[in-house]
Amino acid sequence: MNSHFTTFQSWTNGRLVKVIGTNHGSSNLPFQGWRTFKEAFAPELIEMAVSETSAARGEPVRHLVDPFGGSGTSALAAQFLGVMPTTIEVNPYLSDLIETKIARYDLDAVSHAFGQICSDVAEAKPVQTPLPGMPDTFVEPGRAGRYIFSREVAQRLHAYVAAISNLENSEAQRLFKVLLAGILLQVSNVVVSGKGRRYRRGGVNKSASAASVDGLFSEKVVSALFDLKRFENRMQRDYRVLRGDARVRLGECAEAQLAVFSPPYPNSFDYTDVYNLELWVLGYLTTPEANRSLRESTIRSHVQIKRDMTSSVSNTTLADIVARLTSNRKQLWNRDIPEMVSAYFDDMVAIMTALHNLLATSGRIYMVVGDSRYAGIDIPVAQILCELGPTIGLDVLYSNPFRSMRASPQQGGRPELPETLIALKKSS
Repeated sequence: MNSHFTTFQSWTNGRLVKVIGTNHGSSNLPFQGWRTFKEAFAPELIEMAVSETSAARGEPVRHLVDPFGGSGTSALAAQFLGVMPTTIEVNPYLSDLIETKIARYDLDAVSHAFGQICSDVAEAKPVQTPLPGMPDTFVEPGRAGRYIFSREVAQRLHAYVAAISNLENSEAQRLFKVLLAGILLQVSNVVVSGKGRRYRRGGVNKSASAASVDGLFSEKVVSALFDLKRFENRMQRDYRVLRGDARVRLGECAEAQLAVFSPPYPNSFDYTDVYNLELWVLGYLTTPEANRSLRESTIRSHVQIKRDMTSSVSNTTLADIVARLTSNRKQLWNRDIPEMVSAYFDDMVAIMTALHNLLATSGRIYMVVGDSRYAGIDIPVAQILCELGPTIGLDVLYSNPFRSMRASPQQGGRPELPETLIALKKSS
């Protein structure tokens, strides 16, 4: 194992985290504390994929592609392993988060910029409408007495957003924007639960204040600077981050030997909901139209907006599942679920086909996928993808379930839905 990557792994009291399919224990790893990701996989998965692919091909992996960048685990781990990463991410906040982790910084300039931010915030005058343009539930008084941020906290966040926007250095702007995002939940009246957001018990976060915003942000900055300094010497410092729809942007990627990723699961929930605070407060979204456009740029794994669910994918197992869902439509919590399930696999075929086209001969794909269940009908995602792989020139090397996840209330609520690691190889 590469010593740089071992250093990255060994952050948790010298103990390596060996469960490749989960991010258990990774919150204490460098960079992972910038934002909590329940869905992230551990960096050991990337190390295993790089090692297996290099051994099988008889030459080192030089370029890794991740079409669903998420928290940036694959890109960051690739750098420690000496592999050039290309990451695609449709969520603009997550795109920035990824790039803050893998970019190179002038840390003296960053420290100076932090001082400038603190000075600007200290001198900021209260404004009549803090965080303008937000949905009316965001700032006190909110709607029906419920709101996400007290007026005091909203004023302070507004001051930080303005101060960060005034920085001349775009890299520093991106870094501090992401770090401010990392404290939003802590100073809000909501928590993220499952795939959505709910108000805290009692509805009010009594510990949230302007002072707590200052303290939490300063702690986040100091921790980030420590991470960036200690781990600035990586075997690979080049990278490429592509912002947008993976179904489109994969066509812009250079040839790669390896792809490692975890796509959204067909669970009927829009993953962008989890990041609404970051997207709106930091200005990534400014209108309902922009929000809808972002949702329409994600793969069709959810039914939270009406969209075209046309599908041309052909598979016997999938056809049987969709037929059963259709015949039980009245028992489904949303009548569009059968079409969504079919459209999901149509999009996954598009992703896998694009990866096949850019992979070198005998290049590999490692993907973590999760099954779903509706009205007691299981959606065997891994099985269907393994059946579809050979039809587009991808041989199945193995398909290994490694953990189970609890279904959502709409899916039955039982902890019996497997998550599976699928390894595919481009046919010679």
